[in-house]
Amino acid sequence: MSSLLSRVTVIGPALSPTVDWLILADLHQISRTFNRLNLKEDLNGQGDQDIGSSFQCTCSVFWCAHKMPVKKKRKSSGSEDASMKKCRISSFCRVQTPSRLISDDSFSSKKCLAWFYEYAGTDEVVGPEGMEKFCEDIGVEPENIIMLVLAWKLEAQNMGFFTKEEWLKGMTSLQCDCTERLQSKFDYLRSQLNDLSAFKQIYRYAFDFARDKDQRSLDIDTAKSMLALLLGRTWALFSAFYQFLEQSKYRVMNKDQWFNVLEFSRTVLADLSNYDEDGAWPVLLDEFVEWQKARQSS
Repeated sequence: MSSLLSRVTVIGPALSPTVDWLILADLHQISRTFNRLNLKEDLNGQGDQDIGSSFQCTCSVFWCAHKMPVKKKRKSSGSEDASMKKCRISSFCRVQTPSRLISDDSFSSKKCLAWFYEYAGTDEVVGPEGMEKFCEDIGVEPENIIMLVLAWKLEAQNMGFFTKEEWLKGMTSLQCDCTERLQSKFDYLRSQLNDLSAFKQIYRYAFDFARDKDQRSLDIDTAKSMLALLLGRTWALFSAFYQFLEQSKYRVMNKDQWFNVLEFSRTVLADLSNYDEDGAWPVLLDEFVEWQKARQSS
């Protein structure tokens, strides 16, 4: 290109038309050369590209013509949503929702009723056989105190039976419509035994729940079993009281006696030192204190 410029300088303005034509041809060649050198600028749109940078593109000009411009990888910012992931197939972004199981937390009366009929069959009540299967499914022995607390929550009237109305009302209050939900309530049901007010209600409920409905009192064997369930682990004198009942003449326990046993267990010390003989205790408990003191002194 420098040789061509020299020719223009030497020849000057006095050249013939033929020579002028040659000069114009050379100038045209110069223009084409400059256009080739600026090809990278045309492709990449960089207006301030110097000549040296243009030559760096010349050796690969044919590759550039057949390849899409390479896009720079965008740096991800800390505030960018993790669910926005670059699609490797296409150049656009799409939201990818994390795959997860969506659990329905709402209580279903329809589901609760269907659950009831798993144990009631065609009857309108869960009977002894259905109750046995129900206890097996929830993983609780029938004599476990949780079953008593559950019956209290369902306001069941008869031991060993749950009517449809009792089931629906009680399970709705607990928001349980399947085995798993009821099992998740076990800790709550146990906690009711540690609440003094709730335990008193459960204790009083147990009397009517366990007795034969044609009787006003509990037979003594049922009373001993229920007392063992309710007070066996918490009352220091329970073992002595149980032995007293076994050797006594009592064959039944009435409601007043039942209620007072709980009050006695809560207020009278294990050594009986604060027992008031002139108090309004039933004769049953007066006789127990006398029997226990005789044992302690012998």
